[in-house]
Amino acid sequence: MPSLASAQASQKFAFVNSQALLQSAPGRADAEASFEKDMVGIRTQLSKLQDSLNTMNEAFAKEEVSLSPAAKEARLKTMREKEQAWGAQAQKLQAQAQERQEELMAPIMENLRKVLDDVRMDGGYSFIFDVAAGAFIVSADKNLDITDRVLAKMRLSAPKAAPTRPAPAAGPTSAPAGITKKPPTE
Repeated sequence: MPSLASAQASQKFAFVNSQALLQSAPGRADAEASFEKDMVGIRTQLSKLQDSLNTMNEAFAKEEVSLSPAAKEARLKTMREKEQAWGAQAQKLQAQAQERQEELMAPIMENLRKVLDDVRMDGGYSFIFDVAAGAFIVSADKNLDITDRVLAKMRLSAPKAAPTRPAPAAGPTSAPAGITKKPPTE
């Protein structure tokens, strides 16, 4: 009957730093740039909403003294409703931003999971721990760090960008010297 010690001896462990992997992952910079480009519109919308609330609050502060109690209460009610609507719109925009970020990162995360599984199987590891989460690993042998190996494999397995073709040169197409017409066909 195998003992617990022999079962543990046959297990192989390694660790990675997922933060380092994600920072250096192929496609991350493009995903981040795309996300930032998308965020410009969202930030603009949020800024416009905030500016309209600020303008409304400033106008109320100036006019508050001259308003009757009923008009003041009606104005405050309108302002609260607009603030609630702004809050709902802000949450909606933030949810859209989160969804977009997840959409952009999904292929990168999928590649990372696939590579980690491949490296685990190829290396015969029972477990690969993440030291970025770090709360449970207080000390580890640096020789068990396979972050660089995983990153190298991620770079090899990442989808390749479509090759760009150089623009055709301007001007007439070249023809071999001495050929002026097609040979006759029979």
